[in-house]
Amino acid sequence: MRRILLAFRVFFLVLFKAAIATQVAKLLAKAKPAEEGAAVPSAPLPKPPAAKPPARSEALTLLAAMQREARFLDFMQESLEGYSDAQVGAAVRDVHRDCAALLKRLFAICPAVPQEEGAEVEVPAGFDPGRWRLTGNVTGEPPFHGRLVHPGWEATICELPTWAGTAASAKIIAPAEVELS
Repeated sequence: MRRILLAFRVFFLVLFKAAIATQVAKLLAKAKPAEEGAAVPSAPLPKPPAAKPPARSEALTLLAAMQREARFLDFMQESLEGYSDAQVGAAVRDVHRDCAALLKRLFAICPAVPQEEGAEVEVPAGFDPGRWRLTGNVTGEPPFHGRLVHPGWEATICELPTWAGTAASAKIIAPAEVELS
């Protein structure tokens, strides 16, 4: 629409003002192709920005995967008061197996240190506090020597599913299911 208005405006200015008509003629001469029928080179059009997917927390993406593949939320939201220990144990087996498989596939989790619990270990000087948590009588300077209480966990990969939903469903962990008859 702006170009149409501009064209009308230039048309009338060229029609009634000789000085502007001369300037437009010079501009058109410069823009004229070198040969008759030659294509006028045009500036490359800017690429439109890539569509940005709606924001969704990776924590919700993980929770959604745990629900989809292991019914984790269904189990956690269920009151266990009316069930026997045997019934709870049977349900836990399935949820445990399926959650473990999901975590293995998405994160390839392994111990953060190779030693077994109870083993004597040395925490080196300059240790990373993200890898080592010291408890008990922590005094002096590293290296520290102690008994391994827990080896920790480390993700060797992190391959969360890519979420491609809408902004309206960004916080939906599991959609409502409706069976049609």
